[in-house]
Amino acid sequence: MMIEVFHSKIHRVKVTDAKLNYIGSITIDEDLIDAANMVVGQKVQIVVQENGERFETYIIKGKRGSGEICLNGPAARRVQVGDTVIIITYAMMDYEEAKTYEPTIVFPNENNLLD
Repeated sequence: MMIEVFHSKIHRVKVTDAKLNYIGSITIDEDLIDAANMVVGQKVQIVVQENGERFETYIIKGKRGSGEICLNGPAARRVQVGDTVIIITYAMMDYEEAKTYEPTIVFPNENNLLD
């Protein structure tokens, strides 16, 4: 049996930009993508601290070391610059593997950078 489980998370980063007139997605600093074991194009769930919104989009690569977290397209309507978001991925895995799987959790600093 395969089940979907929590895979990784970038915990509490600030939205640095929101671009409504863009094709869609979330732009994430490449350092954060790598640290969280995420992949460009991967589906992510975004949770907005300020308003409780939860929505899905996909990752595009931002400039490495920039701290960039930009919501693009329709997702830009669900956040404000400065909002705090949590970015979560899930993965399908075998039931037995899921019992022992250790997700990756990244805690960036107040500038969305890794210490």
